[in-house]
Amino acid sequence: MPISSRGALVSLCLSMLLASLGTSIANVGLPTLAQTFNAAFPAVQWVVLAYLLGITAVIVSAGRLGDRLGRRRVLIAGLLLFAVASTVCGVAPSLNGLIAARVLQGLGAASMMAMAMGLVGDTVSKERIGRVMGLLGTMSALGTAMGPSVGGVLLSLWGWHALFMVGTPLGVLAAALAWRYLPVDLPHARVPGSLWSPLKAAPLRAGLAMSALVSAVIMATFVVGPFYLSRGLGLAPEWMGLAMAVGPGVAALTGVPAGRLTDRLGSRRVTLLGLSTLLGGALLLSLASGLMAYLGALVILTCGYSLFQAANNTAVMSDVDASRRGTVSGLLNLSRNLGLILGTSALGAVFAWASPDVIHATPESVTLGLHVTFSVAVGLIVLAAAMAVCRIASVTPPLNTR
Repeated sequence: MPISSRGALVSLCLSMLLASLGTSIANVGLPTLAQTFNAAFPAVQWVVLAYLLGITAVIVSAGRLGDRLGRRRVLIAGLLLFAVASTVCGVAPSLNGLIAARVLQGLGAASMMAMAMGLVGDTVSKERIGRVMGLLGTMSALGTAMGPSVGGVLLSLWGWHALFMVGTPLGVLAAALAWRYLPVDLPHARVPGSLWSPLKAAPLRAGLAMSALVSAVIMATFVVGPFYLSRGLGLAPEWMGLAMAVGPGVAALTGVPAGRLTDRLGSRRVTLLGLSTLLGGALLLSLASGLMAYLGALVILTCGYSLFQAANNTAVMSDVDASRRGTVSGLLNLSRNLGLILGTSALGAVFAWASPDVIHATPESVTLGLHVTFSVAVGLIVLAAAMAVCRIASVTPPLNTR
């Protein structure tokens, strides 16, 4: 069913914003949580990982459920669960209780993310999918930017509880908008056959794998960044939040232009351009020393991410049958969240290995951890670029030779 109301589009954008806010707002509080609960870095990592695992566990199922029962219903249910879980997070008496509540919050966010992207094909024509994907990318980046900046202020004024309680009124507002403006949709009939054709299987797998690798690199900035800015550079929580918001703020500004560039130049060219820019940003982060060098590298990295996301999402979603959009959107978000988990756990482990005992680490030790982490990230981007080249070759017909 076509979505004509601007209010409906606003509800989809707000859903995407809240899902990303749920990830980034917790990262800025990791040093405080480690101190409050007297926990080591691997323990407080689970505040982030639990949310991501909750999303990962059900996001494909949420997409399929939306295809069968109606995407509007599943979206509203996810928003309400997100709001309730945010309250439970805010009143959690222990680290284990907070981690459990974050799993529930992630379950709600899974429906929000899958349905927001799944409804894009019902919103605009195929020729404008890149533009709307860029808009949703902007909302995701804006939520990511709001997390560190707003979170830093909330943390300094009311403590870590406020980081999670802010999701309650926003989740209720988004659910009200979705109920008011999204039309009641009928479930699509089940379509026999495989999810995608054999001709698209290899390009789709490449797109999902690249999304995971790039997301891992971006997530490393939110796991390592707070420790480098606070322990390595000595920034106060509110200034740390503002510094961490620079990269996502750039993504919020470049998401829509990246989508338009994708519509104009095509997803293949923009994918390679984005990966090249990401590579440059990661290389600079592996050498950065000082606030301005760090922020400059972060800006470059995030510009590359905006270009890649708009192009890769468009390439994956453009030719999907209407009855399968929720499912494929779930797969795309699953790959992204697997990458976020990889960035939090694996790249976080690299940082912890290079800079042990982060609570008492010296600025030099934390800086070394930053450099080692993003040296590994460079390798991940190179691997993603190789996949992009192989994907282009797999869908490009060979030239006729005489």
